[in-house]
Amino acid sequence: MNNAVNLKRTNSKDEDFVALVQELDKYLSGINGDQDDFFSQFNTIDALQNVVVCYVGITPVGCGAFKAIANKTVEIKRMYVKPTYRGKHIATLVLKELEKWAGEEQFDTVILETSKTMQPAVNLYQKNGYNIIANYEPYKDVLSSICFKKELISL
Repeated sequence: MNNAVNLKRTNSKDEDFVALVQELDKYLSGINGDQDDFFSQFNTIDALQNVVVCYVGITPVGCGAFKAIANKTVEIKRMYVKPTYRGKHIATLVLKELEKWAGEEQFDTVILETSKTMQPAVNLYQKNGYNIIANYEPYKDVLSSICFKKELISL
């Protein structure tokens, strides 16, 4: 059995990405509860041009994306790892590839939002050099949200 880990750069039309996001949306709807409709409007994937899908062998196990939101800033979106593959550094691999790609595209700042209740995600971002910032729009008044920022270092 081939357990090699591979990353693929693609866009939001990728079937494996779409399937992973469907799992993510189902997972998040349980966490978001009454606020699910609010968050869903900001998590559409139809226009994402910078998507990373992670494979173990031929199995898609994780994903993430970024979108430009300002001249030199991108927002990380749709980070997800299948539950059975969590704790194996898949999310870090995807995150690092997104950061690398953003840097190649001349972006220098990365921001993102997650839920305060998703402690593994909060830990992931802090471990990877993200700093907590004031919540940005549209999450400014969302008490369950926590926002992060990281400056990319040019090489």
